[in-house]
Amino acid sequence: MNTVGIDPAELVLRAGDGDRQAWESLVDMYAGMIFSIARSHRLSEADATDVSQTTWLRLLENLSRLNDPSRVGAWLATTARRESLRVIGVAARQLPTADVTELEPRIRNDVGVDAALLAAERDDRVRYALAQLPPRWATMLMLLSGDDALSYQELSERLDMPIGSIGPTRARCLAKLRTILAEMDDAEGQTVACMQA
Repeated sequence: MNTVGIDPAELVLRAGDGDRQAWESLVDMYAGMIFSIARSHRLSEADATDVSQTTWLRLLENLSRLNDPSRVGAWLATTARRESLRVIGVAARQLPTADVTELEPRIRNDVGVDAALLAAERDDRVRYALAQLPPRWATMLMLLSGDDALSYQELSERLDMPIGSIGPTRARCLAKLRTILAEMDDAEGQTVACMQA
């Protein structure tokens, strides 16, 4: 949707009434600004993306309480700055409490044959569960996982999704994936119980 010439206050009011297209227009209009504010605080790309997601969440929580909806851009900028400073503050308070070599996870060299079989079984279960998701969701999760995972910016371009909707959509995808896996566990538990009866 072309957002040129659209009144931000009107978009805020429509988004508050549940108009998804108005929400996406707000995201299109301000996502770049929010991300650049976070990056200007020298946050990593991952932290800047988290700041962006939290900023959009705060707007969603406060849509009906904005005093002046026409100043939504300024409200988002202020919220992004505050959230960036909060992330910086949290990072400053996290200090390692031991030598770095002690904090690194120990790698087990005594991995048996069972571990490889269990890993293969787990991978099969996850592939099956992914196949139960809508194709767009499965694609998104695949592109966000692994060593060569895409950034939110790259994913936004690849799937033609607003950056602001990636985090919430990812959360819904993972929740659905957990539900499918739990249902599989329940079904397997019932099968084992029937076999033992």
